[in-house]
Amino acid sequence: MFRALRVEKPNGDAAITARLVEFDDADLMPGDVTVDVEYSSINFKDGLALSGRPGVIKNYPLVAGIDLVGVVAASENAEWMPGDRVILNGWGIGEKHHGGLAERARVSGDWLVRLPDGLDPKHAAAIGTAGYTSMLAVLALERHGIGDGDVLVTGAAGGVGSISIALLASLGHRVVASTGRLDETEYLAKLGASEVVDRALLGLPGKPLQSQRWAAAVDSVGSHTLANVLAQTNYGGIVASCGLAQGADLPTTVMPFILRAVTLAGINSVQAPRALRQEAWGRLARDLDRGLLDSLTMTVPLGDAPGIADDILAGRIRGRTVVDVRA
Repeated sequence: MFRALRVEKPNGDAAITARLVEFDDADLMPGDVTVDVEYSSINFKDGLALSGRPGVIKNYPLVAGIDLVGVVAASENAEWMPGDRVILNGWGIGEKHHGGLAERARVSGDWLVRLPDGLDPKHAAAIGTAGYTSMLAVLALERHGIGDGDVLVTGAAGGVGSISIALLASLGHRVVASTGRLDETEYLAKLGASEVVDRALLGLPGKPLQSQRWAAAVDSVGSHTLANVLAQTNYGGIVASCGLAQGADLPTTVMPFILRAVTLAGINSVQAPRALRQEAWGRLARDLDRGLLDSLTMTVPLGDAPGIADDILAGRIRGRTVVDVRA
């Protein structure tokens, strides 16, 4: 038997709830690799699922958690052997397949990535989907080419924003952080932000073209914020879009694209191919400062994960939250 954090949707008008339950291997879903999970994490999407918001979990009841880091316990997949340390982000776990907020998971071996050398399991969980998404965004900026000038990161105090700042600053870029939590200015400066701006400057409706300001940007907010970022991006610049904390709408025009040759790059971390995942995790192991990662991470036991959900959604949690599923 092992513990799992299952999200349940009762019949009728009762609220969706998340509670610890006892599972055994027969309760797991199909897969060719069984993993003894060591750590998971709480991302924005997990916050939605654990707080009972619709749109994330497709089938109830379901074990939540879109991340896991652990050790292969059994494998019918020739690529994986018992004892291998692995990472899984996305591929529908915590949405339509039992996820990482449990002491054991059974998954497809095709979804797994090997834990890179030099990266310990807890740090991998602290990076999680948020940090892996950040690295995918940075890779997209690099493939396009980042011109001279400031690089903007929106939603800066969140998980994606925090790690994006740390990565971009370590690569030598002057990073501007946009946040609604101006009391976090010192925290953002420690991550590498050279300047902090109030998100209110970007969050309201604006003109389709504005003064050019950003060589590139990583946006996890969407809606009017993303529209304004595009309107302020330099000629030939690029914006990587990877979130919708403000909204899924995009109230803009084609003018930034056809008059300034701005590129909007979509970042899909859930279904990214393995080669790209391996590249991203290899870069994270090499480029992300472990001390900075520790400074933006807190750790909670499995039973405390539901209590974090509302704080994540309300923007009261900065950085990353690791879940020690064995605690």
